[in-house]
Amino acid sequence: MKTMTCKQLGGACDIMFQAETFGEISELSMQHSMEMMEANDEAHLKAMTNMKEIMQHPATMNQWFLERKAEFDVLPED
Repeated sequence: MKTMTCKQLGGACDIMFQAETFGEISELSMQHSMEMMEANDEAHLKAMTNMKEIMQHPATMNQWFLERKAEFDVLPED
């Protein structure tokens, strides 16, 4: 298991996610983001706006993804 925070994954808070793979931790982060959007959490809405902008540019999105995955890969096991 490895741990990353919402902020490390492009979000707005320090909630921690634990998963075995980067794909799993990404999914947990996305679920959390959707919950925060439904709750109209201003900080998370702003973070989602930033992510939507990144997603408009495939090269930028790919670079963002690779950087987060590399960060996950070097984390120690919990």
